[in-house]
Parts: sequence; C-alpha cells; structure tokens
Amino acid sequence: MKSILLIGQSNMAGRGYLNDVSPILDERIMVLKNGRWQMMDEPIHSDRSVAGVGLAASFAKLWLDDHPDETIGLIPCADGGTSMDDWAPEGILARHAITEAQFAQETSEIIGILWHQGESDSFNLQYKTYASKLKTLIDHFRNTLKIPEVPFVLGLLPDFLGKSAFGQSAVEYKEINEALQQTAEEKDNCYYVTAEGLTSNSDAIHINAISQRLFGIRYYQAFAKSEHVVHPLPEETQADILLYKQEQTKNEELYMLVAQFSKNEITYEKFIKSMKELQ
Repeated sequence: MKSILLIGQSNMAGRGYLNDVSPILDERIMVLKNGRWQMMDEPIHSDRSVAGVGLAASFAKLWLDDHPDETIGLIPCADGGTSMDDWAPEGILARHAITEAQFAQETSEIIGILWHQGESDSFNLQYKTYASKLKTLIDHFRNTLKIPEVPFVLGLLPDFLGKSAFGQSAVEYKEINEALQQTAEEKDNCYYVTAEGLTSNSDAIHINAISQRLFGIRYYQAFAKSEHVVHPLPEETQADILLYKQEQTKNEELYMLVAQFSKNEITYEKFIKSMKELQ
C-alpha cells in the first residue's frame, strides 16, 4: 500500500462543512486511526471537534484514478491553529507526525507529504524566517523517515485572508506565500499550489468544503506532474465528474448505511430493511 502524510494547521486538517459537498467514499482509500488502517470517511482529521472537509480526500480519489489496482493510505497529523515554531523538528507536533509516519511505514510506502500552514505566521514579521524554518523541517522529515526524494507539496494561502472576521489578523499572508514559493523553487521535489479563487467559510480564515475539493485537485496535479500549480486548473469545472463515483461497491454501501444509522439519520427499521436489500 502507498501512503501520504498530511501535516500543517487547520486548512490541512479541514474545516469545510460536511453537508456542503457529497462524500468521497472509496474502500481503497484508508486512514490511519488508532494504529489501524480504516476505510476513509470525513472528517479525516480529529484534531478538533469542528474538523470537517479537507483537501486530502479529493487528492486520494485522483491518485486512485491513476492507480486503480492499488490502495492509498492517509496519515492525518495536521493540527489547527499551529505556527511554524510549533512544527519545529524537536517539537511535539513533528515528533508525533514522525512517529505516526514510521508506524505507517511498517505496512505502507510513503510516497508524498502534503503541507498547508502559514495563517498563524502571517503577522509580526514572522515571514522573514518562515522559508528557512520550512526548509529545515522538510529536511528533517525526509532524513528521519529515510525518504530523501519524497515529494513535498506546499499549498499557498488564500487571498481572502487579512480582511475580516478570524482572518483579519493574517495581514502578511502574501509574504508567507512568497516564502512558500521560494522554498518550493529551491528544494528538490518540492512544489507549490496556488490558492487563487478559493473561498472561505463565514469565519474568513477556513477554506470551505467546495474549495477544499478543488484544492485537492491542484495538490494532486502538482504531485502527479512534478510541477508548480500557478493558476486554477481547467479540470476544476468538472470536479463533480472527477471526484464522485457513479456506483458504489457493496462494502461502500454498507459503510454508508452504518454511518447513517449511527448518526441517527435513518431509523432502525430503515437500516434493517436496507441491510437485507444489500445482501
């Protein structure tokens, strides 16, 4: 099995509202939870009770389209509200992500690392040291995990920041974006992805669910083509066709049925009737 490590802050963990998009469900997409690979559903992360839709599900779906006979595992290690200093190599977040990644390496091959962070560093001139710290962190992950050539994909910050609500403090997001671009251009196998045109939740800091789906498409383009994604992609207009399966397997239908019943979305009688129909 191949796997992808997810690190950064809340826009990597995902804060898109679950009800705003259709679920991406595929029994070939797994998530490392409690030491076991489990079939993915969203939210992928559980860093906060408000965790929601992130970019990783659409990334994984597109990877499967290119590798239909394989399985992809996601390793969720992002943590909302965290700064670059919180991600220092000796800090608890990096140590935790390394531990999870090493555990995942026992049963999978890590083929990529996805990073989205910077909102918490977009003020007080923190951008001046951002690139050097990020380069150090990239080297640390690659060296410690013994995957020196693994691709690192960096998401730029969206341009709705610095204006209102919770996002108004991120006044130096453009400078952080320059540091992210600089890092991607100077490090081997490192690529940046534009956040141009993405829209937010009402809090004006978190990327909404629809835009997270598009962001994942851009991340995958950078990963698959080994190139920076400088502008929104034409295929984003076909996102509904690209990301959602026309038919579900029996296992996927059963999984959704159990989830609906567990969330009190259907009655017990409806659950039993539907279970019998699937058998």
